[in-house]
Amino acid sequence: MHEPADMTRWQGRIDAEEGAAGKRWHQVVQPLAPDRTGPAGQGVALLGFACDAGVARNHGRTGAKAGPAAIRRVLANMPVRRCTAIADAGDVQCDDDALEPAQQALSDAITALLQRGYLPLVMGGGHEIAFGSFGGLAQHVASVENMPRIGVINLDAHFDLRMAERASSGTPFRQIAEDCARRGWPFKYCCLGISDFANTQALFDRARQFGVRWLLDEEMHIGRLEQVQTMVAAFLEEVDHVYLTICLDVLPAAQAPGVSAPAARGVPLEVVEPVVDLVANSGKLRLADVAELNPGYDIDHRTARVAARLLTRIAERAGH
Repeated sequence: MHEPADMTRWQGRIDAEEGAAGKRWHQVVQPLAPDRTGPAGQGVALLGFACDAGVARNHGRTGAKAGPAAIRRVLANMPVRRCTAIADAGDVQCDDDALEPAQQALSDAITALLQRGYLPLVMGGGHEIAFGSFGGLAQHVASVENMPRIGVINLDAHFDLRMAERASSGTPFRQIAEDCARRGWPFKYCCLGISDFANTQALFDRARQFGVRWLLDEEMHIGRLEQVQTMVAAFLEEVDHVYLTICLDVLPAAQAPGVSAPAARGVPLEVVEPVVDLVANSGKLRLADVAELNPGYDIDHRTARVAARLLTRIAERAGH
């Protein structure tokens, strides 16, 4: 289920005449070394979650299982600047409908990376990735703290708090809330980019019940960037550890067409990136992922390029 890195995927342009300043990710990335515990801050570790079982259960457009490979292809040619320690930890594969075992395998892989001092950057896969990602951070933090304050920041058009008999890409943050309740931890969830027309009244009611903080997509434009950043900064002050998750369907369909549910409006990249920067620069980011890339619907690799740009941005600010 957890496959080691296939380094043959890392191909790209080489500008030998430029020397070290001309290097790109494919020239720096290394396969994750055998287990050994190192000092904190030893770089970023890429981990794929090749899964769209949750999207299928949620009756969405499947194809996100191919997301990690598509992101790697774009990441390969990203320039190397401050982040020079990059490991590829391979992919957690979900076979058919085996979502729950895949989520547990993802949690275990993330916990192992955190224990070794890496900043995990996880590539989806549908947004069912979130329950596995949070589980990995929770397992790690619970081993050293009794009452951790973990904040979840989700850039997303959807709350993903749905009630359902089976887990799906629409349920992960409700599952996280229930997991926090079982542990006796506070549930601190900030969701940015919510579409008023893509969430039922039941989901808004549940968000209020859980004490979720959110902003609508129509509230997140460049003219209100300062207010958006103020809200995020206040949320960051209340937590000690942050899990940042980016559902690519938060972006306008023109910027991110390759998703299960393209946004009619969305939040532009010029607003998303400053929020990502604020979180990455906070010193509290422990884990980040991107979700919902569906290469089969991507136009000119636009969505994959956005995903790679955001991951590189996080690595440059938080993972060097």
